[in-house]
Amino acid sequence: DVQLQASGGGLVQAGGSLRLSCAASGFTFDDYAIGWFRQAPGKEREGVSCISSSDGSTYYADSVKGRFTISSDNAKTTVYLQMSSLKPEDTVVYYCAAVLEGPLGLRTGVHEYDYWGQGTLVTVSS
Repeated sequence: DVQLQASGGGLVQAGGSLRLSCAASGFTFDDYAIGWFRQAPGKEREGVSCISSSDGSTYYADSVKGRFTISSDNAKTTVYLQMSSLKPEDTVVYYCAAVLEGPLGLRTGVHEYDYWGQGTLVTVSS
């Protein structure tokens, strides 16, 4: 079974850093893209950052460019999201998800991802 286990959330002060981890199992990791998404109460889930496990290409939402860095350890089948310069508006639940890569490049849309892990809550205090 495909499993995605997100962890690393917590409470941090504005300007601080956190690293989220997404441990994947049950599928051929190198064939999939992994994405981080987030959802605030009452709002639609939005893409934060995605990475291709096959070629390492990445995507960042404009709101996190320059602050967040996504990376992949294929040997550990784990994707990380290093979050720095955190802002109170980054306070939401973060989810990781996976999708089989296709010929059209890195998928970044929420509705393109097929497998989802449970969320991890990030709280940034002002």
